[in-house]
Amino acid sequence: MNIFIGNLPYTIKANDLKSFFEEYGEVESAKIITDRDTGRSKGFGFIEMLNDDAALKSIEELNGAELDGRTIVVNQAKERQGGR
Repeated sequence: MNIFIGNLPYTIKANDLKSFFEEYGEVESAKIITDRDTGRSKGFGFIEMLNDDAALKSIEELNGAELDGRTIVVNQAKERQGGR
């Protein structure tokens, strides 16, 4: 299951995000979305978890949680419609 994480601290790295979610199950991938011109984090990212039950539990428990002083938004990622 692909999970969207919003309102991330701009200093967080993909490995940190992965470690944060591994408490709930195996994380296949973690990605922080960055600005292509500056390389700076855009404040959101994605986690891919193979086990849907673990993914749903992480969404339920981490949505609204605090990470480095910011309240994060966690929900199931929606497929992009059209776009790039």
